[in-house]
Amino acid sequence: MLVRAIQLSQNTPFVWGYIDKPSEGQLFLIFQTPQLGFPIDGIVYQDREQRYTIPQQDGRELEVAEVKFGFIPGIDSMAYRVRRRYRLQKGGHPQLVLVHYSRGQANPIVPGMNQPVRNYPLRPVNEPAIFVMGPRQGQKVFPGQEGAPMPHGPGRPGMSYGVPGMPIPGNPQAMLAQQNSNMEALERRRQRAVSMGQQQAAARIVEEDDSADESETISTRTLALTRYRRNHEFMNEVFMYAAFGDKKAAPPPPPFSMFKLSDLEEKVAKLTAEVEDLKSKSAARKEAAASAAGELRDVPMDGLAIAETTA
Repeated sequence: MLVRAIQLSQNTPFVWGYIDKPSEGQLFLIFQTPQLGFPIDGIVYQDREQRYTIPQQDGRELEVAEVKFGFIPGIDSMAYRVRRRYRLQKGGHPQLVLVHYSRGQANPIVPGMNQPVRNYPLRPVNEPAIFVMGPRQGQKVFPGQEGAPMPHGPGRPGMSYGVPGMPIPGNPQAMLAQQNSNMEALERRRQRAVSMGQQQAAARIVEEDDSADESETISTRTLALTRYRRNHEFMNEVFMYAAFGDKKAAPPPPPFSMFKLSDLEEKVAKLTAEVEDLKSKSAARKEAAASAAGELRDVPMDGLAIAETTA
């Protein structure tokens, strides 16, 4: 089908339109570059998109992007919608994407995510159709002209390109860049709305208080008595030694327990001998000094005068 879509796109222009709240089994052919995020389709998905490739004949490679557990806010009670996108990575035109919606496994809806992803009502599409490839690439086809496609409303199968209200320059690359910026802005707005919803849901959750669990299973008297005994044991450990002391304390060791009597007597005798030796030396010095002073007193003054005259 994607191979035939290449031939079809050569002579058929793509129209601008919304993919909004598609039903099961619907199929869309869109023109989109791989760098662009998929436009908002009115469905909230609770799972991340998974990508894988499937080898085909003649060396072609088919890329499949699948996302599950989608739901339409306010309409679906379970998240069961599945979206698959197909494009040929090799052997085809990678900008032609086939989008298919189906039913899958149902999961409960997260309350914080159950909010619309776009504002309603949708703006009307007033842009003319445009050729995206072939010799007429970039040419617009206004309503009433030859080859103009039939317009399709939201929810009907058709080929879409971009979003309404976006200016269409002559350069297709500029159109894709503008489409990318618009899609990113819409995606950021959707993420902000989802995060605000999750915060509001978390604020409503009341934390369980388990402070009364103990009193529900134990009587007040038993609880008070147990706490009193526990506190008494703790305080007894603190004041037992401070108030009464240790009555069975060991006697203090004797003062000479760390010395030997024989060693002390030997040291005393040695010190006594040194003291006596010092005393004897001191007495000898005093005696020598006294004798020297006596000799000086015995010299007559006349002898000193005669000695000076002779000199």
